[in-house]
Amino acid sequence: MAATTSLNIAFLGIGLMGSRQAKRLLEAGYSLTLWNRSREKAEALAPLGARVMDRAADAVRDADVVILMLENGRIVTDVLFSQGVAEALKPGSVLVDMSSIKPAEAQDHAGHLTERGVHHIDAPVSGGTTGAEQGTLAIMAGGEAEMFARVEPILSVMGRPIHVGPHGAGQLAKLANQIIVGVTIGAVAEALLLAQRGGADPAKVREALRGGFAESRILELHGQRMVERDFVTKGRSVTHLKDLDNALDAAERIDLQALPYTALTADLFRGLIANAGDLDHSGLLVELERRNGEGLK
Repeated sequence: MAATTSLNIAFLGIGLMGSRQAKRLLEAGYSLTLWNRSREKAEALAPLGARVMDRAADAVRDADVVILMLENGRIVTDVLFSQGVAEALKPGSVLVDMSSIKPAEAQDHAGHLTERGVHHIDAPVSGGTTGAEQGTLAIMAGGEAEMFARVEPILSVMGRPIHVGPHGAGQLAKLANQIIVGVTIGAVAEALLLAQRGGADPAKVREALRGGFAESRILELHGQRMVERDFVTKGRSVTHLKDLDNALDAAERIDLQALPYTALTADLFRGLIANAGDLDHSGLLVELERRNGEGLK
């Protein structure tokens, strides 16, 4: 369905996720101006009608809505305040940061942009490249409810947006998501490793557990990857570790002193990356095997 809006949208960050999200917006009829550090990734969407700029500040100059999909908070801060984006944003525009960063960073960015008359929504996502391609991302939004309503039709092209609270709340929701996903991946990996070491067929164990209380998307998708030993990156372990570290940082800031499952899962990801590299996050199985004296198969 073609968009009925004449809004100009700038999209900064055309990586694995951003390229798919931007493509959906273009296919929905939105007018997009793109910027990416590696211009060729943005150029791939030019045949769909996207304009591509060499400088991030030039991409946002006439935009009513600016969407960021960048790797981490440091890069978001650099693009906004060192590459001239904040200065180029026109008053009254809305910046939607879909990157996964620290809640404190989102709140700081919102404060600085408000001083310039620019609205801010933090709207990180969950669902990976598959969700981005299919438009089924879970989108967790923090900020003013009125501004969320303004951009909700745009976000709905990419997934299911839910307003969860004030500035920074979207990032908190994403961190909650990453805790649940990371800990559950670890639990599935431990369970399948136990089954295999004891002589059971892990593929059949996974099949037997499906539909019971242990059922989950993690058992379904990541469990299958473990059974097939398919650790080609669909969800980066370094990104998941970054999110878990951000969760621990957020907990410390609000005097929440004990998140033992989060801390243990972060330690497992740290070991995985150090010993096997940036595998798919289902590769936690590989780290558990290493700790039990087994090598990468």
